[in-house]
Amino acid sequence: MATTDDDADLMLQVREGDMDAFTRLVDRWKQPVAHFVYRLLPDADEAEDIAQGVFVQLWKSAGRYERQARFSTFLFTIARNLCLNEIRRRSRHPAESLDARLEPEGDNAPHQFPDPGQISADHASERAELVRKVDEAIADLPEKQRVALALCREGELSYEEIAVVLGTTVPATKSLIHRAREILKLRLKAYLASGAWEAST
Repeated sequence: MATTDDDADLMLQVREGDMDAFTRLVDRWKQPVAHFVYRLLPDADEAEDIAQGVFVQLWKSAGRYERQARFSTFLFTIARNLCLNEIRRRSRHPAESLDARLEPEGDNAPHQFPDPGQISADHASERAELVRKVDEAIADLPEKQRVALALCREGELSYEEIAVVLGTTVPATKSLIHRAREILKLRLKAYLASGAWEAST
C-alpha cells in the first residue's frame, strides 16, 4: 500500500484531471474498497457494481478534495455513503444487506480454524452454522455499529479516521465498536464457550 502522502499527491493530480493518477489510485485501493463494500453488501455482483461506483464518485468528487484530508478517509466516506444508500434502499430486507465476514477476525479465518483441507465434515458443518449465527447477530446490530465494525476490520483506518467517516467523535467511535463486539459476544456466547469462535478485542 502506498504512503498517505503518495495517495494525497495522486489525488491532487486527479483533481487536475490526471487520468493516469486516477488509474494508479484505483489499482491501489480497489481491493480494500471491494472488501469493505462486500462486508456490508454480501451480493458479489452488486457489491462489485457499488465498489466501481465508489471510484466513479471519487472522480466526480475530486474537486472537493483538500490536502489536509487523508485520502483513505475521503475514499471510505464515499464508500460508506454509497453502501448506506443501498442498505436503506433494501431496508425491507435488512438481513440481505449484511455479510458474515463482518465478524471480528472474520478475514483471518486460518487463525481460527484448521487448514480447510484438514477440516472434517462435522467441523465444516459447525463452521457453516457459526457463519449463519454470526450473520444473524450482525443483522441485528444498529447501522452505525455495523459500519464502524466494518471500517475497523478493514484495517486501513485509525479510530480517528473512522470517526471522520462516521461523522462522530473518537470516543463515540470506540464505544460503537466496543458495543458491537460485546453484543456479538453475548449473542454468540455458546460458540465462545465451546471455543468455536473467538472475538477480537
